[in-house]
Amino acid sequence: MTRKDFDVTITRRHLLGAAAGSLLLQACAAPRTTSTAGKTIMTVQADAYNTVRLFASSGFAPDTTRIDLALNRLAQAGLSVSNTAAAYRRAQRFAGTDAERAADLQDVASGKVPTPQMLLGVRGGYGAARILPMIDWTSLGARMRERGTLLFGFSDVCAIQLALLAQGKMSSFAGPMLYSEFGKPDPSVLTMQHFVDTVSAKPRTLNVNSFIARPFRTEGIIWGGNLSVLVSLIGTPYFPAIDGGILFLEDVGEQPYRIDRMLHQLYLSGCLKKQQAIILGNFRTENAVDIYDAAYDLPMVLADLRRLTGIPIFTDFPFGHIRDKASFPLGVRCRLETDDGGYRVSFDDYPTMHANQLNLQSLVPSVFSLDIFEAEGSAASDAAGNNEE
Repeated sequence: MTRKDFDVTITRRHLLGAAAGSLLLQACAAPRTTSTAGKTIMTVQADAYNTVRLFASSGFAPDTTRIDLALNRLAQAGLSVSNTAAAYRRAQRFAGTDAERAADLQDVASGKVPTPQMLLGVRGGYGAARILPMIDWTSLGARMRERGTLLFGFSDVCAIQLALLAQGKMSSFAGPMLYSEFGKPDPSVLTMQHFVDTVSAKPRTLNVNSFIARPFRTEGIIWGGNLSVLVSLIGTPYFPAIDGGILFLEDVGEQPYRIDRMLHQLYLSGCLKKQQAIILGNFRTENAVDIYDAAYDLPMVLADLRRLTGIPIFTDFPFGHIRDKASFPLGVRCRLETDDGGYRVSFDDYPTMHANQLNLQSLVPSVFSLDIFEAEGSAASDAAGNNEE
């Protein structure tokens, strides 16, 4: 991927914005530091525009130093983070018991805690589907709409996003999570900058350099997420009924035949015939080899799907279990249209934050990190991967 693919330009404007944001933060919401059990965590006073509530719906986070680092980074950005205990919980392989993980969201749905400006997933893994019946999605969606709440996550958190869309009629965002991205020792410049730009303003457009066989243009609800999670919800009340939509899919660690099987399950369910187009993110299949036929690969799977469905399929969308990923809304209307260099996806209406009262630019690594990225190239960056959900 290149910077053009993300429609992001790191400029002097961003650097000046970071400095201005720092001054604003010092004046309005300077972080406080507290020391507990030998570690220092910064906090920021909660206000109407800066509240973030964590939810840990899936696997536990094994490295507590990354949690600490993420919380400090968010505080430096002027964000007041609550429910931080969720990030440190563990019950077997999960981030707490089913009841504890459900309460992260149900306490908002019931009004037990104030509705935050942002609901931020801790990490993916597995376990979100287990708690879906324990949450009042209709109430949660209504409270989020009234507040203009942004919910961020991907991977297994896709189950939360699909249930929220299906029953709560509320959008969310595919994007970074506390442990997976904000807690990385060396977070991606592109990922962080795109997160900042997306939550700060609208509209937004993602330009993708990809070969396109013929011109195409459509509008519809973009929805979906992780393929294996999506397929696991077919036939349940948590699977959205989207007609005329644009289905986005990504996954990791799946052999081509398994991807083919899941896509056929979507086809047999009748879901695909209701969609106008399919957009595919990164599937990380470079090293996946079919034990029966080493020549059977993802392009062959997609060629079969195109013949079977007749639906336009677009590839190379900058999202997945990769280091450099975009942030974009799910469950909102978007425009998908081709151009000479590939295709673009445009989003006009979605919740944003009051960025002028925050220091969000501090989340983006320094310009020196950008120079290293440009020198090494995105291929090396993606080779390192981001399989930490």
